[in-house]
Amino acid sequence: MTRKLVEVMWPALVANKILNKRLGSRNFVADYPSSTDPLLGITNDDQLSLSPKSILNDHSDTQKYKVFVSTWNIGGIAPDEGLNIEDLLETCSKSFDIFVFGFQEIVPLKASNVLGSEDSKISTKWNSIIREALNKRTHQNCCKDIENDDDDNIKQDLKKNICHGNPTQQCKAPQDFHCIISKQMVGILISVWVKSDLSPFIRHSSVSCVGCGIMGCLGNKGSVSVRFLVHETSFCFVCTHLASGGKEGDEKHRNSNVAEIFSRTSFPRGSLMELPRKILDHDHVILLGDLNYRISLPEETTRLLVEKRDWDSLLENDQLKMELVSGHMLRGWNEGTIKFAPTYKYFLNSDEYYGCCYHGKKKAAKKRSPAWCDRVIWFGNGLKQIEYARSESKLSDHRPVKALFIAEVKVSSALKSFPSLFLSERFEQIKNVFEISPAHEFVCKKQSSFRL
Repeated sequence: MTRKLVEVMWPALVANKILNKRLGSRNFVADYPSSTDPLLGITNDDQLSLSPKSILNDHSDTQKYKVFVSTWNIGGIAPDEGLNIEDLLETCSKSFDIFVFGFQEIVPLKASNVLGSEDSKISTKWNSIIREALNKRTHQNCCKDIENDDDDNIKQDLKKNICHGNPTQQCKAPQDFHCIISKQMVGILISVWVKSDLSPFIRHSSVSCVGCGIMGCLGNKGSVSVRFLVHETSFCFVCTHLASGGKEGDEKHRNSNVAEIFSRTSFPRGSLMELPRKILDHDHVILLGDLNYRISLPEETTRLLVEKRDWDSLLENDQLKMELVSGHMLRGWNEGTIKFAPTYKYFLNSDEYYGCCYHGKKKAAKKRSPAWCDRVIWFGNGLKQIEYARSESKLSDHRPVKALFIAEVKVSSALKSFPSLFLSERFEQIKNVFEISPAHEFVCKKQSSFRL
C-alpha cells in the first residue's frame, strides 16, 4: 500500500472506529435479552401492582449476593481449546451469584486490529471457555451433594432429574450460569455471567465504550463499561486498559485516561425510571483491568524488595496506592490488601520476571521493573471484599487477579410477593423463547437484534 493511499485512508479509518464505538448502548451479545421493563412477561394486572412508581414507593429489604471479579492481560495470545481456568476460579467460597471476567489484549495491539473491524472469534472462544468452566463446577458441586446425601431414594431422584429421567444416561452439566453481557472493543473484553435463578431480576443492561489510545480516541487503550440493575440496585463494572510506561511522569497519562473514562462514559436513562447515566452515579462501581500503575522506585531497589517479598515497602511507593490516598481522580476509591507478588512482567511460561537475567547470550531487549499493573478497585457503600488474590497461569506476561465481594442489593417487597411467577411454567415459556444458546457451545446474538 502506497504512502499516499495510506494518508487518504487514515482519516476515514479513524472516523469509522469512532462512529462504531458510539453505536448503541445495547450493542452487545448475550444468551438472551435482559428486560428493559420492570419485569419480563408480567401481565397488565401484574403491572398495576409492580409498576416502577409502586416499586420505588414500596418498602425494600436487603439481600446479599456474592460477586466474583477477575482481570487478566492476555498479551495477544489466543487461548487453546483445552485451556484450564480452574486456578482462576479457585476461591475461598464455592458459590457465586455473579461472575465478571475482564480481559485486555485478547488480540495483538497492531494497526490492523486497532483500525480494522473487530474479530469476534477470540471473544467467542473465551466465552466458550468460561461457559464450560462455570457450568462444569456447578455440575461437580451438584454431584458431590448427591453422593453425600444419606437417603438413597432422594439420591436416585436427584440423579434422574439431572439426567432428564434416564439414570443410565451420562449426566450432562446443567446450564446454571448464563451470559448477560459480553462486549469487546479491540483488545478489551468484559463478560458477565449470572446464575439462572437470578437472570429474571437483571434489567436495563447496557454498555459504553471509551477509546483513549492513538489520537486520544482509538481503542487500543480505554474502557468498556457495563451497567445493569439487580432488583433495585445498580451495578457498573469498568474494564480498563490504561496508558503504559514506566518512566517518571507516565502515571499522569494514566490519571488522564481515568478522567476521560469518567467524563465520556454514558448510559441511557431509560424510559420508565431515572437510571444512572455516569459511572459514579451507580450504587456499586467496580473498576478492573490493566491499570498499568508502577512502583516509583529505582529498578534495582524494586527487584531487591520483590526478592525479599517486602510488599509493604513496595506498596508505599505504588503509584495507584498514592492516587487512592491523595490523588484527584481516584481519591476515595477502595482496594483490598495486597498480599501477593507483582503481576507484571514475566517471561512467557516462566516464573521469572522479565529482564532479571540473561537468556542465552542476549540480554532482554527491554527491562520491565516488576509492578502490580493488574488491579481491582471499587467505589460506593454496600460492597465488602472477602478475597483479593492472583492466579498462577503462565499463558501471558501478566498474572490474572481476582477479587471477591459480598454486595448488598435492595429487593422490593412488592416483588417478593410474586415469587410464584418466576417458578411457574409461564416464566419458563417466556425464558425459553429468548434463550438461544445450546448447552454445549456459545451462540450469541446482538442485543440490538432484539430491541432498538
